Amino acid sequence: MAQNRRSFLRSALLAAAAVPLAPGLMASQAPAGSRGTLKARRLSQGQTVGLISPAGATWQSDEIKIIREALAALGLESKVGRHALDRYGYLAGTDADRAADVNAMFADDSVDAVLCVRGGWGCNRILPLVDFRAIAAHPKILLGYSDITSLLNAVQARTGLVTFHGPVGTSVWNAYSVDWLRRVLFKGEAVIMENPHVIGDSLVQINDRVRTIRPGTARGRLLGGNLTVLAAMAGSPYLPDFNGAILFLEDTNEHIYRIDRMLTQLKLAGILDRIAGFVFGNCTKCDPGDGHGSLSLEQVLDDHILPLKIPAWAGAMIGHIENKFMVPVGIPAEIDAALGTITMLEPAVR
Repeated sequence: MAQNRRSFLRSALLAAAAVPLAPGLMASQAPAGSRGTLKARRLSQGQTVGLISPAGATWQSDEIKIIREALAALGLESKVGRHALDRYGYLAGTDADRAADVNAMFADDSVDAVLCVRGGWGCNRILPLVDFRAIAAHPKILLGYSDITSLLNAVQARTGLVTFHGPVGTSVWNAYSVDWLRRVLFKGEAVIMENPHVIGDSLVQINDRVRTIRPGTARGRLLGGNLTVLAAMAGSPYLPDFNGAILFLEDTNEHIYRIDRMLTQLKLAGILDRIAGFVFGNCTKCDPGDGHGSLSLEQVLDDHILPLKIPAWAGAMIGHIENKFMVPVGIPAEIDAALGTITMLEPAVR
């Protein structure tokens, strides 16, 4: 995934200024934040989930069968997008066809929620083709992570709809992640997200530890997702307003100097200076790389976040990991950086 994203990072940034607005949207329209928060209806058994592949291709058709079986185990029906199994190189079909599936699922009154099959690369390419007016008119749960970050944030920015950073279809649907899904999307709870406290046979907790970067509490809208994807969106009209936001980030397969470079990009774009709080999840397989030496990930985060003088913590159950929080994008929340908690201040669904 990382290699594909990096391959397009340069072209995505150069093209940002020239990206046309989505169909039916005028440049003079106010940002989504000024239009209020839009919420989808909560999930209930018997409802239908639409499966789309807006980014990378699904290499094995059996993966779709497994996803449908997992949804059935949750008491949900499923409907596969027309182009969900298309292939165009590493993409799940052409840009036009992938965007068409997004638009069709939101316009389809028989579909109650939309689940992205996988990440990879490609969502940024379809943003100019997404019908945000149709999405605003038919608000539904939109769920995914990784490259889906761009779609989650663009929909939030253009419509005000709360979207969800959580499992994709090909994720491991284990008890931990399913529990968060049930609580947030089915029951409509305003949950407190807190890492598990499991010591096991050790004297102290080893895994899923919290590191406080700067203690304190902060409130703001939860915004963020994959760092590489957000950096590739900088300068485009598809990012939400980060003023007073709680920014959460994660990544995978990136050398630490690249994490440094992308955080620098968010700093130069003015994003870091506008946030009220910061949460870093997991950076899986993020090694120092080759060369004479490397900063540690802790040093990189401290270099960028400590000067902001805002509450911040790292180690959240967010990222390319099996056990995931269900994080609403666009909902107000409070973080406690000393405790390592994210508290939703209201339900994310109605």
